[in-house]
Amino acid sequence: MSLDWTALHFLRPPWLWALAALPVLAWVWRVQRQRRSAWRGHVDAHLLPHLLVRGGADARTGMIAATIAYTLAVLALAGPSWRQAEQPLWQVKRPLVAVLDLSGRITASDLPPSRLLQARAKLAQVMDARAGSPVALVVYAGDAFTVTPLTDDTANIRLFLDDLAPDIMPMEGQRADRGIAWAARLLTQADARRGDILLLTDRADSAAVAAASEARAQGYAVSVVGLGTSSGAAYRGGDGVIGHASLDASSLQGLASAGGGRYHALTADDGDLAALGVRSPALMGESTATAGGGKAWRDEGYWLLIPLMALALLGFRRGAALVLVGVLWLPMAPPVSAAGIDWWQRADQVEHARVVEGADAYRQGDFAAAEQAFTGIDTPEGWYNLGNALAKQQRYDDAIAAYDRALRAKPGMPDAVANRAAVDAARKRPPSSGEGQGKSDPQGDGKQGSAGSQGDAKPEPGSQKHASPPPADNTPASKSAGKTPPATNAPSRSPPSSPPDAAAQSAADAAQRERMREAMAREAGQRADEAKQGAPAVQAETAEQRERRQAVDAWLKRVPDEPGSLLKAKFRLEQERRQREGR
Repeated sequence: MSLDWTALHFLRPPWLWALAALPVLAWVWRVQRQRRSAWRGHVDAHLLPHLLVRGGADARTGMIAATIAYTLAVLALAGPSWRQAEQPLWQVKRPLVAVLDLSGRITASDLPPSRLLQARAKLAQVMDARAGSPVALVVYAGDAFTVTPLTDDTANIRLFLDDLAPDIMPMEGQRADRGIAWAARLLTQADARRGDILLLTDRADSAAVAAASEARAQGYAVSVVGLGTSSGAAYRGGDGVIGHASLDASSLQGLASAGGGRYHALTADDGDLAALGVRSPALMGESTATAGGGKAWRDEGYWLLIPLMALALLGFRRGAALVLVGVLWLPMAPPVSAAGIDWWQRADQVEHARVVEGADAYRQGDFAAAEQAFTGIDTPEGWYNLGNALAKQQRYDDAIAAYDRALRAKPGMPDAVANRAAVDAARKRPPSSGEGQGKSDPQGDGKQGSAGSQGDAKPEPGSQKHASPPPADNTPASKSAGKTPPATNAPSRSPPSSPPDAAAQSAADAAQRERMREAMAREAGQRADEAKQGAPAVQAETAEQRERRQAVDAWLKRVPDEPGSLLKAKFRLEQERRQREGR
């Protein structure tokens, strides 16, 4: 960390005035020290200068340490700084509530193909432009209802746009005032002190203007997008009556003025949104932004706390300097070696880690490393695992001794009994022509050392699992115990050197492949039998069960998979609730 002296300054410079009190504090300390002298009550004042030793080493050291500590504390409080860093700012985007008029007038065709389709497209532009910022959608006719509350997921709102139509509204009317009031309520519930309301309609009455004024008083700006043309077009209301709808721009301008927003007629592009200032979300609290591209000077005063705490440590008692040296040396001390004591784990945790390490080495075929990991674990599972690793290295005598230790610690241990018998039989078996070089396979399948992976059991945390046993041998002991005892030979890592051995190996491989094909055929036959056994259950379905199932399917098909139907049902239930509550 390089220090730029030209950029060094203090973020809180008034604290430097505290340094002016340093001489006063030193004089007070000196006076208090002299008054506390025990000799003043017994020796005349004019004799004390000749009897007392002035400026002792301890007094000077304490005075210097206190002065330095005080100076460091004041400098730290002043906030020294010499570099800038990116300063994260909490900036909240202004929420927007879109309010759409879904009265019968929106079906007029003066904006081809219709006002409704143009309004849907405009709302889609709003959602695309304000993706990632809080947006809500409210619709109104005779009353206002929430389609979606404030959410940053504008894609969720787009799901409902194609189903917005007057027929989902539970009652006829054109109450823009209720739509504006409901939008302001959503913003208030979200604790938004500032926000925007975008109204899409063709006219406004005095009640709507009053609602816009009230929303402005709450901190919410109301802007308007005019739907339609001044000439207008005919429309059919929900009651079947045909009417004429035209754009009343003057009333909408008055509403926008009362709401502190702007007015613009609907356009095919996003020019209207840009003119209204709602195309991109504004930031709340823009005045708190830091100059210089979001960078701020860093307070580096905390570096002075390190020597300050060191000086405070010296003031406790004699010998604290040695403690300070030890504390400073501790972070630089080398870590404890693996062979030493691990101060962060209990003995059982260390043992469990060794079991896991040995089991992993065993599965990877590194039996020497597995032996090293299992050595010294004085548990039945530890001796059993050690015997498996030794057996894999063809050290049969040592393996049998390890199994015996496991059986002495846990008599009758099934795994140890089975593997000991298998290893003892392998030790007594006379070697074949190529067994001395580890090229023969007692199983005759040419897969030395691969069977052991079938029984691998990974040790789980908190438990004492053991490594998997070695490959099985064709001995009665191994079969009766149901375990996989060690193999007699280690895996061969070099190809056979003689043609007879190569031919035997090829024959063994062919036999193994044949056995695998037979096993797969048996498994396929079992699956076919299971499928045949399950078929009669369908055929055994009674007439009553079949009729009930068909009725359920018919009811499921009748459920409409349309968001518009869901909105219609939601608005109807909400309207009934409001009527019951007298609202």
